Amino acid sequence: MDITGASAIVTGGASGIGAASARLLAQRGAKVVVADLQEEAGKALADEIGGAFAKVDVTNTDDIINAVEMAKSMGPLRVLVNSAGIGWAQRTVGKDGSYDSAANLDAFKKVIAINLIGSFDAIRLAATAMSTTEPLEYGERGAIVNIASVAAFDGQIGQASYSASKGGIVGMTLPVARDLAAVGVRVNTVAPGLIDTPIYGQGEASEAFKANLQKGVLFPQRLGAPEELASVVIECVTNSYLNAETIRVDGGIRMPPK
Repeated sequence: MDITGASAIVTGGASGIGAASARLLAQRGAKVVVADLQEEAGKALADEIGGAFAKVDVTNTDDIINAVEMAKSMGPLRVLVNSAGIGWAQRTVGKDGSYDSAANLDAFKKVIAINLIGSFDAIRLAATAMSTTEPLEYGERGAIVNIASVAAFDGQIGQASYSASKGGIVGMTLPVARDLAAVGVRVNTVAPGLIDTPIYGQGEASEAFKANLQKGVLFPQRLGAPEELASVVIECVTNSYLNAETIRVDGGIRMPPK
């Protein structure tokens, strides 16, 4: 699919995988809406790539609609990359056997609300806009790429909420792709492994932590770069025969229990 002159939305686009994806989409000729809560970083990236910034909380439907309308004003909306997400780690039960020490249910709900429900809300709204665009060759109107995680398959101790949210994204990929085939919109999911993003922090302690993490990567034994994930995102967007698939990009890692 040729995205020259089309518009694209990248949620969580101000940093990490989202930012790398936004840059590559712009290089391919798309007008990108960087949809994020980080205003300073988001605006700076939008200026850099000739796009626009929309302040978006993916748990707020009106914010997503505003981003969709902004994208439509820039060109036919043909791309959505769902990269917004958060993590949370806590064991299911505490050590003292009290109900109060069990996993924080509100935290579990928040992770699901942002990572899973937020992704679906963006899909249903962006796909609605895509369904009204002029079809390209073979009736194609757009492509959606979700960012999941290898935690969807290899969830570690304490990752119940995160793994459930990412597993939900993987689980809805095929049925949503089947739904949207009727309007010519493809849906794929990319499941990153250990990617060197700001989630790990900065400084000496952070570098030591990352050095320990990468020992489990099969080959090459290092953390992945956001650009390496973004290139797969772009392939999912531009390769018109790639649909309803989940692709692991992880250096061959299989996460241990902890």
